[in-house]
Amino acid sequence: MAIRHRVFVVEQQVPAELETDEYDAEADHLIGLVDGAPLGAGRLVVEPDAQGHLGRLAVLAEARGSGLGVALVRAIEGRARERGLRGIVLGAQVYAVGFYQRLGYAAYGEVFDDAGIPHRHMHKEL
Repeated sequence: MAIRHRVFVVEQQVPAELETDEYDAEADHLIGLVDGAPLGAGRLVVEPDAQGHLGRLAVLAEARGSGLGVALVRAIEGRARERGLRGIVLGAQVYAVGFYQRLGYAAYGEVFDDAGIPHRHMHKEL
């Protein structure tokens, strides 16, 4: 949670009460390590329709561009496959849409606001 707090609350100024939610207790949380130091995080929430919801992907500034974000997404996809899920959905901040597209995700729907930040819905079949 400390990584998410630094990225979302401190850097992006998301209100702290919006950064955590009821899904945290049931989600699979993954931590990305670089030389043993936790520098990234993400979570997978299993949706009722056999979809996974990738969320709260956060990489600390000093690790951005290192491939850690890609590794976290791939690990979350692997976890989703292990659970027998057939696809992953996510809400990407608009600036990150290209990152997810390079990993095979497709954007759909209109831009929407989440915590004051523009987002797009995205999906990938597994």
